[in-house]
Amino acid sequence: MITNPILPGFNPDPCVCRRGDDFYLAVSSFEWLPGVPVYHSRDLKHWELYTHILTEEQVNLRGLPSGKGVWAPCLTWCEADGLFYLVYGVMHSMNARYFDINNYLITARDIRGLWSEPVYLHSAGFDASLFHDDDGRKWLVSLEWETRDGYEKPGAICLAEYLPEQKKLAGYPQRIWRGGTDRGCLEAPHLLKRNGWYYILCAEGGTGYNHCAAMGRARDVHGPYERDPGTPILTSAPGDPNERHDPDHLKPRYFNPDSVLQKSGHASYIETPTGEPYLFHLTARPFVPELRCTLGRETAIQRATWTEDGWLRLANGGNLAQVKVPEPALPEAPLPGIPDFDDFDEDTLRRCYYAPRQMPERFADVTARPGFVRLRGQESPTSLHEVSLLARKLTSVYAQITTKMEFTPEVCQHSAGLILYYDNMNFFYLRKYFSETLGQSALSVLVLENGVRTECPGTRTAVEDVPLCLRLTIRGRQSRFSWSYDGTDWQEIGGALDTTKLSDEYSQYGEFTGTFAGLVCADRLFHRKYADFDSFEYVADESAPVD
Repeated sequence: MITNPILPGFNPDPCVCRRGDDFYLAVSSFEWLPGVPVYHSRDLKHWELYTHILTEEQVNLRGLPSGKGVWAPCLTWCEADGLFYLVYGVMHSMNARYFDINNYLITARDIRGLWSEPVYLHSAGFDASLFHDDDGRKWLVSLEWETRDGYEKPGAICLAEYLPEQKKLAGYPQRIWRGGTDRGCLEAPHLLKRNGWYYILCAEGGTGYNHCAAMGRARDVHGPYERDPGTPILTSAPGDPNERHDPDHLKPRYFNPDSVLQKSGHASYIETPTGEPYLFHLTARPFVPELRCTLGRETAIQRATWTEDGWLRLANGGNLAQVKVPEPALPEAPLPGIPDFDDFDEDTLRRCYYAPRQMPERFADVTARPGFVRLRGQESPTSLHEVSLLARKLTSVYAQITTKMEFTPEVCQHSAGLILYYDNMNFFYLRKYFSETLGQSALSVLVLENGVRTECPGTRTAVEDVPLCLRLTIRGRQSRFSWSYDGTDWQEIGGALDTTKLSDEYSQYGEFTGTFAGLVCADRLFHRKYADFDSFEYVADESAPVD
C-alpha cells in the first residue's frame, strides 16, 4: 500500500507527467528558490527530489510578499515533440483582489535542462496548463480572474490555442467552463482526452476545507462540457454545498473531523504504462481544534478507475481522500531519500536547500572552508529582498534539527543561528549576536508573530566565541530551542513556543506555503560578516500524526 501524503510538508499543487517508465511530479514553490521542485518515481510509491526548474534567470521574486511568486506549475511531456513543457505563473500582487500574474512557457529535451527562454503567454488568470492534442495542436486552459462587480468570483475557465512556431496564443482566450459543482472558487484546470472525449478536471471550493476535484466532458475541446453526475470525484468534505457567492478560499466550517486528509483537491491525472489510472492532489493535515496547517499543503495520491459510461471515480467507490491507497502493478523501485545529516563535505549544496526570493548560492558557500557552509550575512529575516536563510522543508511536526556554528559577532547588527520560519513576519529564531549591554556575544530567542517582534524575556545568555551547538526540538504543538558547547550537555533556552502559529491559517501576511527549518546569518551593516556552519542535521518522524 501507498501511505499518504507521499510528499509531506510544503509540496502543493501537484502536476504529474510520465515519460516512458518514469514519472515526474512538479509542485508550486511561491517565493522560494530554486523554483518548481520536481520529484521522480518509477513505481508511484517511492519518490526522490530529482531537480528544480526555475532560478533567478527565469524569475525575479525580489520584493514579492509571502505567498506570491511561482504558482501551480504544469509539467507535461509531448512524445511527438520530444520535449518537456512547463507552464508557470508568477503572481506579483493580490491587492484589491486583482491578482496580477504573468504566465510563461519553457521547454527542454531533458527534465534537468537546459530549459528554453521563457515565452510570455498572458496575464488573464492563474493555474494555466497546457494540453497536447492527438492532432498536434496545443491548448492552454486557465482561470480567467474576475474583478467586476455583479459577476461571479473568481471567474470562468478559458481556452486558447498555443502556436508553437509563433510562440504565442492564437487570439483571446474563450470561456468554456464554469465548474462541475456549486462550491465556487473554480481554478486549476487540466484537460485530458480519452475515447474521443475531452475531459476537464478542475479544483473547486477554494484551496481550503471545502476543496475538491470535479470534472466535465465534451466531444469538442471548445465544449459545451457536460457536468459529471458523480462530481465531486475527490474531496475531504462530503456534500455539495452552494458557495458560489463566497470568494473566500479557506472556509474552515467545512472541516471534516472524520478525515485525516483535509483540503483535498487540485488534482492531476496520470496512467501507468499498463493503463492504471491515478490522481495526484494536494492535501493538508491541520492541528485540531486550531485548524492550523504548520506543514502547509502536501501531495497525496489516490487510485482511480473509469466507469463503463466513461467517468472517472476513486477506486474505493467513494470520493473522500484516503490515507492508504493500493499501489500499481509496477516493479518496486526504491529511490534514495535526503540524508538526515549534512557535514557539508561536498563541493556543492545538496538540492534539498531553499532560500526566500534568491538562489542559496548567492550567500551560501561550501568551498570557502572545506567541511563547512559559509553564510554571508545580509538583511534581517523580516526582509522581502536579500535574506541569508538556508532552509529545508519541515516534513513532520515531530522533528529535531541540530547544527554546529562558528560565529563571532562584532556589532549589534551581526547575528546568526537556527530558525523555524513560516514567512518573513512569523518565525522563531535562536540567534547569537553582540550584546552591548553585556559587552560580549550572547544568545537569545527572538519571536516574530504577525510582525510583532518579541525577544523572549530572560533568554539573553552570555556565551563564549567558540563553536556552539544549537538545537530545535519540535513535539507537536510545542517547539523548544537548546544550546550546548560540546553537543552533549544541552541547556534549554526560551521555553515552549506554539508550533501551530507557524501556519497558513495563523499568518496575516502570507498563505499557501509551509514551514521551513534553517540556518541564518545577518549583517545589517555591510552585508559581509559571515557565519560558518559545520553541520546540519534534520531528523523527522514522518509517520507521526500531526495532532
